[in-house]
Amino acid sequence: MRIPAHSVCTAIRDDIVSGVHERGGRLTEEVLARRYGVSRVPVREALRTLEAEGFVVTRRHAGACVAEPTEQEAADLLELRTLLEPLAAARAAQRRTDAHLKVLRGLVRLGQQRSRKGQGEDLRSLGGWFHETLVQASGSPGLITLLTQLRHKIAWMYVVDPPAEPAESWSEHAAIVDAVARGDAERARALTAGHADRATAAHRLRHSPRGARVRGSQHPVNTVGLPS
Repeated sequence: MRIPAHSVCTAIRDDIVSGVHERGGRLTEEVLARRYGVSRVPVREALRTLEAEGFVVTRRHAGACVAEPTEQEAADLLELRTLLEPLAAARAAQRRTDAHLKVLRGLVRLGQQRSRKGQGEDLRSLGGWFHETLVQASGSPGLITLLTQLRHKIAWMYVVDPPAEPAESWSEHAAIVDAVARGDAERARALTAGHADRATAAHRLRHSPRGARVRGSQHPVNTVGLPS
């Protein structure tokens, strides 16, 4: 498997998220360089980046290893996302372009169509694209970077159950887009906060012995003006 040197970090991260490199497992430069068809230099740089992101730790006498996050660390990531996604939606209401709106509305239309047909796997992908586009529409490089990293780490730590009522979930997406289109930052923020808080309950830790679901946010969400 040969990949461009600049893509080594992405490739290793993707393999950590998908479980190719197991938690706690050693990440040897020589082995990784051979796997990805590159020299050890880009591998070494990638491991430093991944350590800064929290995917890799350096252990005495063992070198670089895949991190083993605790349940509390995983829960903290979900809470961070519930705080940052509403901010991104508010920014999107102020900074979105017509192109962003066109993509968001197209995704909502497809999501609503496919939720009626029960196409679960398609809905999972569409939901991911929707939230990624909403974050991109914020026009905030810092937020985009933080939420992209959170998305990767949450996918690594959690299994997400499909919504029991996918049509309702896509109605929430549609309402968020309407608020963004109108430039109503506070409503976009409130709607996204409620949506994110409800979605949190669908997350199950991949490596929890109890397979426990995550509880909703312990913090009250401002839902003034939201439809009941």
